[in-house]
Amino acid sequence: MKWLFKSADNYLKQSDWKDLALIKICLFAMGVFVGLQIPKKFKTPAAFAAFSAFLATYVPIMTKYFKIVGRMIKNR
Repeated sequence: MKWLFKSADNYLKQSDWKDLALIKICLFAMGVFVGLQIPKKFKTPAAFAAFSAFLATYVPIMTKYFKIVGRMIKNR
């Protein structure tokens, strides 16, 4: 568990405001996607928009995170 927190700390140390903004947008989109409580006729477009925003932010976040974790494993 300590290693997980250390990897998160390393991620934040190597991040700038753009990375943190991506995280916030990603979490917001995930919250909208999960908590969708709107009329049925608007559900599909809203779900598509939320899922698109989630994917567009999640992929770069996790790509950077896995690069950092890979370097951490390599430097053990």
